[in-house]
Amino acid sequence: MSTETVMWVAVIVGVMVVVPAVGFFLLRRRRDRLRERFGPEYERTVAAAGDRRAAERELRARRTRSGPLDIQPLDPESRRGYADRWAAVQERFVNEPGPAVSEADLLVRAVMAKRGYSTEDFAQQASDLSLRHSRTLEHYRQAHEISGRAAGSWVSIQELRQAMTHYHALFDDLIGGDQRPLRARAAARAPLTRPHGTAGPRR
Repeated sequence: MSTETVMWVAVIVGVMVVVPAVGFFLLRRRRDRLRERFGPEYERTVAAAGDRRAAERELRARRTRSGPLDIQPLDPESRRGYADRWAAVQERFVNEPGPAVSEADLLVRAVMAKRGYSTEDFAQQASDLSLRHSRTLEHYRQAHEISGRAAGSWVSIQELRQAMTHYHALFDDLIGGDQRPLRARAAARAPLTRPHGTAGPRR
């Protein structure tokens, strides 16, 4: 075998080794970016799809669909107003847990609408929120599930309390976290209690 032939064989073998390695590196890098962007929503989407590549295609499609969204931050006055309304909802929970959970749901959607998110369809809400609030989106899913059951059947006071906690996690994220007024922070730390231990369907 000539020297030239040996060199060409070495080049081909090198390419066969390097190309897959580079492809694997790029795949891992793109996957890591998706994980970083979507947080817990990445694993949830993978589990729901049953196929990692299909789930990643869905997440990339969400990112593409988000282009027309015009998400705006809240101004300080709006932030204070929403925080005060949340504090009032938490106070109402003590004596009227069912209606308070319904009001919490409406308030969260009001903040979403104010910032520019869709509020008509829950699936679309979840898709849009996953792009900027992926770390609190699961809270919203759980709150929505409990709220839906409470609308037509008996649920325990503990479940309603959990729904309020879940709603609060997303609400806090939407309005800007630690920029809440002190009154709202104090209310958030207050225990959600009620004289009775259970609650029936919400009216």
